[in-house]
Amino acid sequence: MTTSANHGETCFDAGLPVPKSSEPLIPRLGNPFHKEGRKYSMKRQLYLGVAFFILLLAPATLIAQQDKTASDTAVAPEGTQVATEQTPAASANTNSLQKATQNPVSSLISVPIQNNSNFGIQPGDRTQDVLNIQPVVPLSASTNWNLVIRWIMPIVYQPLPNQSSPTQTGVYGFGDMQPTFFLVPKKTSKLIWGAGPIVQIPTATSDYLGQGKLGLGPSVVLLTQPGHWTIGALANNVWSVAGSGGRPAVNQFLMQYFINYNLKKGWYLSTAPIVTANWESSNGNRWTVPFGGGVGRIMKLGFQPVNLSATFYGNAVYPTGTSSWNMRLQIALLFPKLTKQQQMMLMEQKLKQLKAEPTQQ
Repeated sequence: MTTSANHGETCFDAGLPVPKSSEPLIPRLGNPFHKEGRKYSMKRQLYLGVAFFILLLAPATLIAQQDKTASDTAVAPEGTQVATEQTPAASANTNSLQKATQNPVSSLISVPIQNNSNFGIQPGDRTQDVLNIQPVVPLSASTNWNLVIRWIMPIVYQPLPNQSSPTQTGVYGFGDMQPTFFLVPKKTSKLIWGAGPIVQIPTATSDYLGQGKLGLGPSVVLLTQPGHWTIGALANNVWSVAGSGGRPAVNQFLMQYFINYNLKKGWYLSTAPIVTANWESSNGNRWTVPFGGGVGRIMKLGFQPVNLSATFYGNAVYPTGTSSWNMRLQIALLFPKLTKQQQMMLMEQKLKQLKAEPTQQ
């Protein structure tokens, strides 16, 4: 289960512990924690990654051609233009949106949909898949504080041990949900921070997909955004406080540092590895320490701003039998806050664009 750092690529994972070899697998975003994996075609997964990367490289050609005649005028009112426009106002707004997506406690509503493919799980060189739907909703809590709710809803395919038969089996369903509630000061400064509780809710549809425990713990995020950079870290620790007495206790740590460098036209480079520790495991199988990174882009699909990213990570340290590397693909729907005047301008410009299109005979 996870919590994402960026509305964009920096996806902060709230995480799950590395289970002991005797317990069912508890999946965790970006960190497959079981010794078994499904014999899922790695080529198929890599083709998916290549296709997604090609999508990143495609600069919305059809949309750009439609807007070519209006290249000196932003397609959307100030505060809504992104990526595909070439005007100074659009460029400035794209930079602002980049910063907002890379701030996990910004006042930007977003709905990231993130798929994690964890390769090479032994025995059998199989693959675990975790699809996270993780809406981020900021609310005004008082005159001086915002409440940012980050809710992680995982859908998991977990391969199961089946050494007595050549047929590979697995379990597919919902994992444990993990909401985090950050209190964030409204007054901005060079150092941005938020803190609050993280909750683990035992909603898994199978013992193999969840821990069977209600968990609680603290979570904190710190970041700064000088120039083209976003640099920061998120950390939390979850302890079990209630749940099935037949399931192992939970005591798990997660720290995700994130570094983004913003380029022109909405592009950015990113690294956001998720370092985890299961304090209940033996010392040799306690830590997972990945390294890697990737590329992303803020752009528009039609009139919808989105954040696309693709990253790859290799685990320098990881528990015996678990995945040594993974691929993370994400699309995040972005919903910049618009005033009523901006909404009216957006509708008017959309109507003008529709009228300017040639009528089909």
